[in-house]
Amino acid sequence: MHKVWLLALGGVGLGIRGSEFPSPEPRAPSPHVDVVPHEDVRRVDVLVDGKPFTAYIYPTTLKKPTLYPVRAASGVVVTRGWPLEPRPGERVDHPHQVGLWFDHGDVNGLDFWNNSDAIPAERAAKMGTILHRAVRHAESGSGVGTLDVTAEWVDHSGTPLLREDTRFVFRAADGLRSIDRITTLTALDRSVTFVDNKEGLVGMRVARALEQPSTTPEVFTDANGHATTVPVLNNDGVTGHYRSSEGLEGDAVWGTRGRWTMLSGSVAGEPVTLAILDHPKNPGFPTYWHARGYGLFAANPLGQKAFTNGKETLNFQLASGAATTFRYRILILSGSATPEQLETHYRDFTR
Repeated sequence: MHKVWLLALGGVGLGIRGSEFPSPEPRAPSPHVDVVPHEDVRRVDVLVDGKPFTAYIYPTTLKKPTLYPVRAASGVVVTRGWPLEPRPGERVDHPHQVGLWFDHGDVNGLDFWNNSDAIPAERAAKMGTILHRAVRHAESGSGVGTLDVTAEWVDHSGTPLLREDTRFVFRAADGLRSIDRITTLTALDRSVTFVDNKEGLVGMRVARALEQPSTTPEVFTDANGHATTVPVLNNDGVTGHYRSSEGLEGDAVWGTRGRWTMLSGSVAGEPVTLAILDHPKNPGFPTYWHARGYGLFAANPLGQKAFTNGKETLNFQLASGAATTFRYRILILSGSATPEQLETHYRDFTR
């Protein structure tokens, strides 16, 4: 925990009257961000001034580590609760979409995206799992905290394909929470191919209130032909609306490129804006957006064939021992942000 010691000098004894000094507006101190590992319960809590912001969790019931839940500065939860903490009126589709995560739908033929305890035994051999291995460093501080973790991407037998080294940077300010995820993937004893697939890469499943209103049932099919039906639900209090850096809105954002996309709405009557920012150094920049009205909000630069009906293809490869790094910033803003405000945040991220 960082501490800052301040030395205050008054005018007494200096021959200066206190009234001759200007009276600046007092500056609010930065919120304190605590990053607290709890290995016994397989989680790392992230607190802002002692109140929950999010947690890095890696329970044995999940097939990948994730940040869950995620809260805005006011404390309202912006991620879906199901299947970990079901809430009335939530959708109960896609059990693998929990919190804020990073994975892909086809890595050397293994599906890391769709894996969950709901996968039937006959499909298990084709699924991949991301196993948390270590908390390497956790640091708390004024306005910012960091967490460094290591994980392995393994096949059904437990043989690792990739080592993952991720740094999370958690920031807090008045009306703002943000998460930087900097993930380096290293191929181990064989080459690794991220086969072009729409299921990826950094994603979050948002609270029901931040979904886009829908009046029709929909069926979504993954790359292996497995269908999931998303039914019509009551739209009371459902307020989400997408907008991309390219000016596209609503469902039109899906399958298009952009430097950032924001999702605005209200949770419990409070205006909130979520945004995912892509980085120019990322493979496949600017990313395609796998942003669905039912609450999946994801950036995927590795699904170009799926998003362009075959006009583009990117089968991203890593030779044995080679590494690549992905950088994303996730913003949780209090209020309804404008595109101009998002551009300011984007310049700050990429400078």
